[in-house]
Amino acid sequence: MTGAEWEFWIDRGGTFTDIVARTPDGELRTHKLLSENPERYRDAAVQGIREMLGLSDGDPLPQGAIRAVKMGTTVATNALLERKGEPTLLLITEGFRDLLLIGYQTRPRLFDLAIRRPDLLYSEVAEVPERLDAEGATVHPLDEAAARAALQAAFDKGYRAVAIAFLHAYLNPAHEARVAEIAEEIGFTQISASHRVSRLAKLVGRGDTTVVDAYLSPILRRYVEQVAGALDVGQGGAERLLFMQSSGGLTDARLFQGKDAILSGPAGGIVGMVKTAQAAGHEKLIGFDMGGTSTDVSHYAGEYERSFETEVAGVRMRAPMMDIHTVAAGGGSILSFRDGRFQVGPESAGANPGPACYRRGGPLTVTDCNVMLGKLNPAHFPAVFGPEGNQPLDAAIVREKFIRLAEEIAAETGQPAMAPEAVAEGFLRIAVDNMANAIKKISVQRGHDVTRYTLQCFGGAGGQHACLVADALGMEKVFLHPFAGVLSAYGMGLAEIRALRERQLDLPLSALPEAQAAQAELAADARAEVAAQGVPEAEIRIEARAHLRYEGSHQSLEVPFGTVPEMTRAFEAAHRARFGFVSPERDLFFEMVGVEAIGETGEAPAPILPGADGGQEAGQDAGQAGVIPVTFGGVRHDTPVLRRETLPAGTRVTGPAIITEATGTNVVEPGWAAEVDGFGNLVLERIEAKARPPAAGTEADPVLLEVFNNLFMSVADQMGATLANTSWSVNIKERLDFSCAIFDAAGDLVANAPHVPVHLGSMSDSIKTVMRENAGTIRDGDAFMLNSPYNGGTHLPDVTVVTPVFVEGQIRFWLGSRGHHADIGGRTPGSAPPDSTRIEEEGVLIDNVRLVSQGVLQEALVEEVLSSGRYPCRNIAQNMADLKAQVAANETGRRELLKVVETFGAEVVIAYMGHVQDNAEESVRRVIERLKDGSFVYPMDHGAEIRVKVSVDADAREAVIDFTGTSAQHAGNLNAPSAVCRAVVLYVFRTMVGAEIPLNEGCLKPLRIVIPDGSMLNPRYPAAVISGNTEVSQATCNALYGALGVIAGSQGTMNNFVWGNEAFQNYETIAGGTGAGPGFDGCDAVQTHMTNTRSTDPEILEKRFPVRLEHFGIRPGSGGAGRWRGGNGVIRRLRFLEPVTVTTLCSHRRVPPFGAEGGAPGAVGEDFVELPDGSRRKVAGFAEVEVPAGGLFEMRTPGGGGWGRLG
Repeated sequence: MTGAEWEFWIDRGGTFTDIVARTPDGELRTHKLLSENPERYRDAAVQGIREMLGLSDGDPLPQGAIRAVKMGTTVATNALLERKGEPTLLLITEGFRDLLLIGYQTRPRLFDLAIRRPDLLYSEVAEVPERLDAEGATVHPLDEAAARAALQAAFDKGYRAVAIAFLHAYLNPAHEARVAEIAEEIGFTQISASHRVSRLAKLVGRGDTTVVDAYLSPILRRYVEQVAGALDVGQGGAERLLFMQSSGGLTDARLFQGKDAILSGPAGGIVGMVKTAQAAGHEKLIGFDMGGTSTDVSHYAGEYERSFETEVAGVRMRAPMMDIHTVAAGGGSILSFRDGRFQVGPESAGANPGPACYRRGGPLTVTDCNVMLGKLNPAHFPAVFGPEGNQPLDAAIVREKFIRLAEEIAAETGQPAMAPEAVAEGFLRIAVDNMANAIKKISVQRGHDVTRYTLQCFGGAGGQHACLVADALGMEKVFLHPFAGVLSAYGMGLAEIRALRERQLDLPLSALPEAQAAQAELAADARAEVAAQGVPEAEIRIEARAHLRYEGSHQSLEVPFGTVPEMTRAFEAAHRARFGFVSPERDLFFEMVGVEAIGETGEAPAPILPGADGGQEAGQDAGQAGVIPVTFGGVRHDTPVLRRETLPAGTRVTGPAIITEATGTNVVEPGWAAEVDGFGNLVLERIEAKARPPAAGTEADPVLLEVFNNLFMSVADQMGATLANTSWSVNIKERLDFSCAIFDAAGDLVANAPHVPVHLGSMSDSIKTVMRENAGTIRDGDAFMLNSPYNGGTHLPDVTVVTPVFVEGQIRFWLGSRGHHADIGGRTPGSAPPDSTRIEEEGVLIDNVRLVSQGVLQEALVEEVLSSGRYPCRNIAQNMADLKAQVAANETGRRELLKVVETFGAEVVIAYMGHVQDNAEESVRRVIERLKDGSFVYPMDHGAEIRVKVSVDADAREAVIDFTGTSAQHAGNLNAPSAVCRAVVLYVFRTMVGAEIPLNEGCLKPLRIVIPDGSMLNPRYPAAVISGNTEVSQATCNALYGALGVIAGSQGTMNNFVWGNEAFQNYETIAGGTGAGPGFDGCDAVQTHMTNTRSTDPEILEKRFPVRLEHFGIRPGSGGAGRWRGGNGVIRRLRFLEPVTVTTLCSHRRVPPFGAEGGAPGAVGEDFVELPDGSRRKVAGFAEVEVPAGGLFEMRTPGGGGWGRLG
């Protein structure tokens, strides 16, 4: 570098562009300007560089003045969010034109009736005849003529960007590569092929990533060319232009692609976080980047954590990206008092109007809480508000609005009005808890003890909340760099040039030579890319990683690539840390290998200090700018305000104190102290043990109501994360067919984290069975298992594990985890015989078995139970693995609940378990006020009827849901236990609330449910029930909606599709159409109502089982006509490569889903078997079919009913 060269490190954000410049003499300067200001400049980054160089409009860049510009940008992210990318054609394997629309079948929001999927990125799709198998071998050759015709037709329409995504192209790219050549011959200028974009399995994610690349790369390329032209890159102006990739490495502007640009800015923040903290001796970090609308949190413990499956703006990304978790809680998050609770966000005031204090008529926000408390003081905050941009923060309007809100709260609750400061602290506490819970998701839920970490805090609003967030997590150290407000920009300058390569392997660990060969090939490729960017070979280092998993497991962990013993030890250590156990008897497999080539080009963090020496307590001579009144924990303190730029190294500030700087405000809470280290960093440490919160009363407090609601849900979520991580079964781990819940001492539901609505509220009876059957014999460390449909169960594959929680020798709480086991015995693989008439035909009945006794797993007893009965379990080892995962989930819940008790005291926790139920009850009563009486008769395919009558008592705000008249217990298996009926009622009323409310026993208190004993909704032993959980639940749900007049009939079935033999079994539920409603069409090809299970990606399905999926797409015209159209069902064709038994449990094959208010019904479903000789026959919805090798099963699922007459 010559003495006259500048470097510019830039983060072009959505609102502001931050610039850190290093001058020719090594000084660091910062600059900030609006990212969009078209009246003044075309591009903020270029304008900022020109301003820092002192250039006027029209002045040319001085020759040789700029060594490098290193930049992160949201240009691609904004185009993605706003759906303003390049018109794109998608070419995909024949039979899969709708795959990326359907995705994994799930609806985005569990309780929305008007389902809205994110907009698709591609404008047109064409299928290409070609097919590879799961080993990459050709099944059907590429039809080049068809591919050329599709490309030419799109080109003639004006398309210039194409995404090519073929099944199994990650294994064999030949077909994709040839089609890419044809596209180039025709003249396409952006050609993205999935094997070049990502060499990883899962066509849905890889296909989405390929479309993103095609959609965004042209936008990005135009932007890069614009910036490069304005800076005369390589033409005597700037010597180099580099961009930050989502994976955390810089790359030459010419190599910057759309798929790598999504997290470009935030990735710079992670690099800045790590490099600055490491330079000061902090190795384990939690990143806390709090801005105006959201907060990004991240984890670092010696290496960058990357995710290879990320969803951004509704798009599934299958490429390495920094693992960043975002929560909708920022300075602009709006405060509200709804449903009897203080609530923060998720809505944001944004930049305009912004918080109330910004003088634009905005609502109260988190920022206003800090103004109200004095932590943000108008006299010590830039005066940039008002019409002329020269007025201070408006504290008066903030106080006025908080007083008004306090009065509204008092009027609704009947309690005395709170002081405005108390209201502000209440909201602030909830915001802090929301952010702390987000951090738990990327740390505690993955087995990391954050109490030993440093909270590395950056972003404009982070310093105001750092101590409070640290306290909420038990952390005792906070780190604030001098450039914390522009750390993403600073990180650009500290980053290295990096190139990543990955390859799917799916090989046993013993196949090390093959893995080594793949690793060497990837390393050479990555090294060449970095070397081509001017990095000398000697300055390039290679890091190789292996992603390993247990055989039969689907959760891989990343370890350093090495010898078999080295990788085994590293994997077991990681597995034990993450999941709490290891299984040395299981073989290890490579899932994939990854290589990173790193060019050592980044800068080392430099000290950023004022000139004076420190070593003293801060006082008037150390930058004190005044003393202001600030409220901390309900107590008003006279608090010193200090200017950070005047604090020399060694200065120590004891809280409470406010430390201001140009890019933010830092609050040192009481009990904390801040010290300036040798790099100019502020390091905050807790110097007094955190005081227990003031004793909370047992009377309902609207702040604590939300605090406890979030706490209980967080515990249930953490249980769910443990279960999903540690289970064996695909149903639990991938389809998320499980539920975890917390119960009070009476066995009533307190908090439920469901992925599948049919589990809602249906575990209480199981808890109460354990309480009743084991009274007086339950001990600490016990756990019980049961699946009995007559004692709170749903169907036999859903096994519930129940654990008591003891406090001071007494059972004060209960925990339950319910998971769908792949097989629980029974006459057919997968435990779903279509013609069962007695419960024993469906598997092993488990009724109150002690699974764990005082901490000891009763393995022999449990294996004996699973081996019992006429039809025992087929894979007991797998059942045991899932049961252990359920025990671990409950142990997570027990541990977390006891932490809550330790903080608040048992009596307060118990009281608030009651209060959250009362709060949910009130929300449902408000729904009842709007209802009218109604009734409905719902005919089913087999001739039975579900009858329901809703009688509303508006004065009492209660309703009776009466199923009297419903058909008697079915002779077959169309019987739903009463727990399922309760779940349906809870789900339906929750969808009608239209707001986020706790899901607990309180929801059912205003509802009296009448279910006739001995009916198909409340069967007696030994009734078969396998279809009750699925088919009868969906029918009951549709019937209740019919009585309430809310929505037309949805597909009314889960389309249970079970197939396998003695060697393997798989269970799928297939999507269909939802019913239309007043003002909205039904949704195509999605899971409806009582289920929301995920489908397995086609490439994974074919890799795991001897099958070939030949078609999966929307069934045109199957949705009912009407003013608002019903959603369409799907067509799914699956060919079996080995003989299997296929079992289907599918409804609405005779009776169509009903239309409403004159709308037409949806189409009925249809099922066919095709034999290898080409013969084809239709089969009934409930069928058991032997399909030979080469045979195919086709399912056409029902559509939803229409709403309203056409015309």
